Amino acid sequence: EVQLVESGGGLVQPGGSLRLSCAASGFTFSGYVMSWVRQAPGKGLEWVSTILNGGGITRYADSVKGRFTISRDNAKNTLYLQMNSLKSEDTAVYYCATGGGLGTSRGQGTLVTVSS
Repeated sequence: EVQLVESGGGLVQPGGSLRLSCAASGFTFSGYVMSWVRQAPGKGLEWVSTILNGGGITRYADSVKGRFTISRDNAKNTLYLQMNSLKSEDTAVYYCATGGGLGTSRGQGTLVTVSS
């Protein structure tokens, strides 16, 4: 059974940084493309970023490009999202997901609130 557990969310001021983590289990993590998606209050799911199996190729939504960095540690079965220069519009529940796009399986999410 695929299990994805996100952590690292919280309240941060505009311009601040957070690092999200996603602990994966129940599948061969190193064999999967992984993604981050988010859902802002009252809105639908939005793709944020994708990383290929080996970690060498990454993709970002235009809204986060240059500010967010996706990475993975296949030895630790963990996915990361480093978020810098946060803006109020980044406020959302962030989910890690197997696969690209909006993903196939997603975790329970971690809330990121950007507010002064």
